[in-house]
Amino acid sequence: MKATWRLSAAAVAVAALAFTAMQAWGHREAPLISSDPLADNTDVYAFVSPNASDKVTLIANFIPFEAPYGGPNFFKFDDNVLYEIMVDNNGDAVEDVTFQFKFRTDVRNPNTFLYNTGPITSLDATTFNVRQFYSVTRLDGPRGRGRGTVLATDLPTPPVNVGVRSAPNYEALAAAAVRPLPNGAQVFAGQRDDPFFVDLNVFDLLAVPPADNANFDGLAGFNVHTIAIEVPISTLTANGARPSTASDPNAVIGVWSTSSRPSVTSRGGGEERHNANYVQVSRLGQPLVNEVVIPRTVKDTFNALEPTGDGAALRFVTDPEVPKLLLALFNIQSPPTPRNDLVTIFLTGIPNLNQRPNSTPSEMLRLNVAVPPTPTPHRIGVLGGDS
Repeated sequence: MKATWRLSAAAVAVAALAFTAMQAWGHREAPLISSDPLADNTDVYAFVSPNASDKVTLIANFIPFEAPYGGPNFFKFDDNVLYEIMVDNNGDAVEDVTFQFKFRTDVRNPNTFLYNTGPITSLDATTFNVRQFYSVTRLDGPRGRGRGTVLATDLPTPPVNVGVRSAPNYEALAAAAVRPLPNGAQVFAGQRDDPFFVDLNVFDLLAVPPADNANFDGLAGFNVHTIAIEVPISTLTANGARPSTASDPNAVIGVWSTSSRPSVTSRGGGEERHNANYVQVSRLGQPLVNEVVIPRTVKDTFNALEPTGDGAALRFVTDPEVPKLLLALFNIQSPPTPRNDLVTIFLTGIPNLNQRPNSTPSEMLRLNVAVPPTPTPHRIGVLGGDS
């Protein structure tokens, strides 16, 4: 397995521990998307870059539970999926900035079954047979009506980590895939060790402490495919400036990620054909909302929704199922309904931290870009009084 990837400014592991870094998780959260892993958005991160406090890093991971093995056709981004990371900078639950990522696969030698025909020592090594390249486009304004600017094309992804014979210096290959973008931004797309920690026994009737004695990382040993982009804060805010105080309304941005597929796909003769009309099939913002708050009958509907439609989820947030399970299984009492505390976390933001005045309730990460990162955050963040 790989060490955690570093994007200019610190490691993802450090960012995941800092409570100023907002994070979300959704492995196989809905019935339809569970059968479409290449489009499945597993987790989202948004944080002020620890080594560049004038920039924000946005990360969206896809493809849950990737085992390192799986050859000869290893995991990759889907050439037919549109991957996107959205930013709402004025609180109306509509994207104001969208980063779009499209991939293409290039096979050097189609007359071999091998992913690589020898050790891969560089991203352009002739032994690197099945390569992926991608484009990055910035869209200003709502999707479908905004102004698009192509930031880069034909950027390479590193190979998957086949093993020490195929990639004797894998971290060097991954580092070489971090590429610059205009205005001091940079980007990476490729396979990484899944940075999220979760005890998957939670789905065995909440079989975690106190039911069991210890937690374990159910994602250890699995990879994901990561899209990460680091951009100046001033390129994301509504007024085009970096906020100087955390109380500035422009300091709060909302972040979520989606994947979309062509609405019609036909197969025949070993080929696929697609139309040009994309439909959203996966969406991820705040932690665990679609995973354990939204009931099964509407999970796939939620994946297709825009945040402006999240008012329909209010009744599930104010009266969630998990507290009832805690009471029935362990006689653990939770705060009474309506759970307005969860509304602030999932739908509006926390006052005096990441809540924008008069914003539309919607499910997304909310990050205050004027709160600098700290190397020693409280382990439970805001719950521990550390904002």
